[in-house]
Amino acid sequence: MAKRNIIKIDEAICNGCGNCMIACAEGAIQIVNGKAHVVSDTFCDGLGACIGECPVGALTIEEREAEEFDEKAAKVHLGQHKPAKSQLSSEGPVKGAKKQLPLTPCSISADKSIHPGPELHKRKLGPSSQLSSWPIQMRLAHADAPYFKDSKLLIAADCSAFACPSISDFIKGRAVLIGCPKLDETAPFVEKLAEILSLNEVKEMTILHIEVPCCSNLVRLVMKAMKKSGKDIALDEYVCMIDGSVVKVEESRVKA
Repeated sequence: MAKRNIIKIDEAICNGCGNCMIACAEGAIQIVNGKAHVVSDTFCDGLGACIGECPVGALTIEEREAEEFDEKAAKVHLGQHKPAKSQLSSEGPVKGAKKQLPLTPCSISADKSIHPGPELHKRKLGPSSQLSSWPIQMRLAHADAPYFKDSKLLIAADCSAFACPSISDFIKGRAVLIGCPKLDETAPFVEKLAEILSLNEVKEMTILHIEVPCCSNLVRLVMKAMKKSGKDIALDEYVCMIDGSVVKVEESRVKA
């Protein structure tokens, strides 16, 4: 047992909608008798990806004594109990629905002259763009793409490109990866980033997210991937505020 973050569910508020169950990448939450329950502390990673999905605010994160998160056990449990998102409806599972396949690194065409894999975007995309890498979505990225080698890496929340007026300043001189800690499945996000960090000598990482609670989970996902990769990389965190200003977070918070 150790003191750590874990999901807390207020059953008095919970309406049993099941959104949190769908959002939980580890399958830690199930609907029992019309209410959401954490079925086992060992399945909950405490990152809180489910919190933003609750329409009534019944989910919070609390720090308490709990069993350690067991990623392997969670995967086994998930495979046995969690239905595919496409199979859920207000009336229950839809018979015959096909499970959505996981995304793979982006490939436009088998014709190498059109899309020669990760080599295509080794150069800048155009004279007016600061972007020097493509694709930028975490799950579509090539872990062995040449632009990751000896790179400065920007990991940004999806919405930051639209909310942050100075986004070009962050993109310039950095390889870019984007994702949403609220909507993306957390396990593939962490696995892909850990693979990228393992295969490449990344000099430093910058995290840019929005001033909302669920978006701050991007930091925890990045820290989890860095730990999984065994790398110790300099890390800066920036928050784009609602008014468009950008604030750098103190190092002590990033390390927490």
